[in-house]
Amino acid sequence: MAKKEKNFFERVFDVVRKIPAGRVTSYGAIAEYLGSKGSSRMVGWAMNASHTTRGFIPAHRVVNRNGQLTGRLNFPHPDLMEELLNNEHVRVENNQVVDFKEKFWDPNTELRKKKRTSK
Repeated sequence: MAKKEKNFFERVFDVVRKIPAGRVTSYGAIAEYLGSKGSSRMVGWAMNASHTTRGFIPAHRVVNRNGQLTGRLNFPHPDLMEELLNNEHVRVENNQVVDFKEKFWDPNTELRKKKRTSK
């Protein structure tokens, strides 16, 4: 029997689960890693749907390309995304990650690097 192919949302969730605590990534970086560079909006839709999915998906670690918490209104209350990030020592001011460049986790670098070292 052939293995069932994962849909786009499931592939997004797999990447998001790998974002380390205390780090953030962007919708676009995830889309690019999945080979769908122009699909950052679709990644956003996946993050919206993640709240109804079984298992924990750290959607609070996904922000826009400028480090802004554009998905915060999709959480049960608008301050929850910031609270979750603060709990992981990610500072947020005015709905934007402080030190975004230092906190940015790029799946295109990090996950590909792991693939190379595990071979």
